[in-house]
This record gives sequence, C-alpha cells and structure tokens, in this order.
Amino acid sequence: MGFSGESTTNGGLEPDAESAALLPLRQSPKPEDNFNFAYIIYLTLGVGFLLPWNSFITAVDYFSYLYPEASVDRVFAVSYMVVGLFCLLIIVFYAHKSEAYMRINIGLALFMVSLLVVPLMDAFYIRGRVGLYDGFYVTVGVLALAGIADALVQGGLYGAAGELPERYMQAIVAGSGGSGVLVSLLRLLTKAVFPQDADGLRKSAYLYFFTSIVFMVICVVLYNMAHRLPIMKYYKELKIKAVKTERVEEGPITGPVWRATLWNIVGTVKWYGFGVVLIYVVTLAIFPGYITEDVQSSILKDWYPVLLITAYNMFDMVGKSLTAVYLLENAKVAISACVVRLLFFPVFIGCLHGPRFFQTEIPISFLTCLLGITNGYLTSVLMIMAPKSVHRQHAETSGTVMVLFLVVGLALGSVIAWFWVI
Repeated sequence: MGFSGESTTNGGLEPDAESAALLPLRQSPKPEDNFNFAYIIYLTLGVGFLLPWNSFITAVDYFSYLYPEASVDRVFAVSYMVVGLFCLLIIVFYAHKSEAYMRINIGLALFMVSLLVVPLMDAFYIRGRVGLYDGFYVTVGVLALAGIADALVQGGLYGAAGELPERYMQAIVAGSGGSGVLVSLLRLLTKAVFPQDADGLRKSAYLYFFTSIVFMVICVVLYNMAHRLPIMKYYKELKIKAVKTERVEEGPITGPVWRATLWNIVGTVKWYGFGVVLIYVVTLAIFPGYITEDVQSSILKDWYPVLLITAYNMFDMVGKSLTAVYLLENAKVAISACVVRLLFFPVFIGCLHGPRFFQTEIPISFLTCLLGITNGYLTSVLMIMAPKSVHRQHAETSGTVMVLFLVVGLALGSVIAWFWVI
C-alpha cells in the first residue's frame, strides 16, 4: 500500500535522540509535566472544541419544533461541515504564515459568540414562538460561524499536539470522546427531569448551550496558561530550532517550496488519512441515523435510542482512552482494521432484516458498543502515529492535514447516511 508496517514514531528515535539528530546544539533538560497539568489542559480542550456542535445537534428537537418546515438536522450538518472543510483547506495551505496559538484563540472566541447568539435571540426575539424563520437563518449563520471556529481550533489543537509527545495527542482525542459522553449524560438528565413538550425542550436547549459557554470560558483560560508551562516552552524551542536548521540547509520557505513540502507531508500521511476517512464513513453512515430511526424496543420505548447513543459515546471514549494503556504501532494492521470495519454494513443490515433475535436489544446494543470502541481506538492510533511520521518542524501541519481527512470522512459518512436506505 505504500506504508510501513513498523512503528513510525519519530522514525524509531526517542524524543531526546531525535532532538540530538536534528539539532546538534546543546539542549536543556526536558521539564516534567507537573501534576499532569498540561495533559489535563489538552484533555479539557479536546472536550471543549466539540461541545458547540454537540449543543446544536442535541437541541435539534427544539429547533425542529420552532421551524417545522425546515430539515433542521440536514441543514445543520451541511452548513457546519462544508464551512469547516473549506476553512481547513485554507488553513492547511497557509499554515506556515500563521501561528496555531492565534488561530486557536480566535476560534475559541468565535465559539463563544456562536453559543451566546442562539439563547439570547431566543430569550429576546423568538421567545419559544413557532415559525419565525428569520431566527432559523440566523441560527444557521451562527452554526456556520461555529464551523469556522471548529476548523481553527480543531486544526490548531491537533497540529500543536502533533509537535508534542504522544500522550498529548491521546489527551485531545480522548477529550473529544468525553465531549460526546458529557452531552449524552445531559440528554439523559433533561429527558428524565423536563417534560418533552415545548417548554421542556426549550429548557433543555438552554442547559446545553449554557453548559457549553461555561466550558468554553474554562478552555480559554486553560489554553492561555498552557503555553507558559515549562514543558510546552521546551517543545516550542525544539520546533523553532528545527525550523531554523531546515532554513539554513534548504533556504527560505517561498510559495513553491511550501507547496512542495505540503505535498510531501500529504504523501507521507496519506494512508493514515485513508484509514481515518474509512473510519468515519462507516461510523457516520450508521450512527446516529440507524440508531435513532431504524431500531425499536417495546421495553425501553423512546429511551432506547437515547441509551444506545450514550452507550456508543461511552465506548468511543473508552476506545480513545485505551491508547494511553496500549498503542498499536503497526500502521498496516491499524489501517487494515479500518477496512475490516466495512463489515459493520452487512452486520447492521442483518440486524434490521435478519432473524428476529438479531433485531432485539442485546445484539444491537453489543454492535453499537463495538462500533464505538473500534471508532475510538483506531482514530486515536492513527491521529497519534501520523504526526510522528514526519520531521518535527512539519508535525503541526501533518496534524492539521489529518483533521482535514477526518472532516472529509465525516462529510462522506453523513451523505451516505442520507441516501443509504437500509
């Protein structure tokens, strides 16, 4: 396939050994991550950057009530993903002209704006009234703004983590899984506490948005503390010296030089990206559409899809956390496992049209958990390995390129979910 089956982590070098290979200059000792504070910050940021999207999509019942003639979930998905994908393309091509620190702070600010507009508009203009479609257009607009913010923050965070040891990329990926769990728990809470009428749906939506706003404030504070930590300064200095060494050897980075470098980076990580695309094509084609629309339980009734989504998110987080215990470092095996996940299609079709037992709660719950844990683990493996397959000075760009592959997979999976009638 063109990828190595061996570990690609820093070309087999330990971080300090790689530093010595790239930079013969004397380095100061690597600082410790005291109290795992930097790890906790990256874990929190991983939770935070997905909360805005999760807030919008979890409150879709309320938006569907307000705008009954609009295909809310589909419009939301298209506006968010298309805008995010376009912005990521721009970021990738011009990453060398901007700092991730600035992009991430701008993105967090845009998240704050998008999360504030909807509840304020509802409180002072919509007031729970149905059919005010000016509000729908504004909502779609701020969701597109959140898509821009997502590209800035997610692309920047994965890029920044790519320059650091593996555990920080694992923290971000695990945090993104934790975001789904947090929203699922909020959904269970609101379903149990609030009546499922217009007033209950409105209160639920407010809870989602205000929880996300508070969490976003925490993310802003923590992120702006992170770059001051000694361990972050250490790896920042390593990158700066690596960039200086490259410029001494190859000259300044002009447009043509950068484009050639970018294509080299894409060529190096393309199989990891192919695996990520496959992961999310399979997952998004099945989840959440199949889970929420095509399965039924006479015992659990309308709690069934909510519980299945919670189970998926929990096992996705477990999978994304497992790489902290064991990281599969064989690229060939990891990408082959992504291909094997295509078998979920016929298996889930069998649950819908096969023998009666396969349509019951136990097989479907088991498969949903298996879908989640494989999605989480393989995503974490590939996102960790890809930036370590390039030189340190290009690790940030490779992390951002992997986010681009991830968003392409999300978009393709969403499209297949629309048209794939199982």
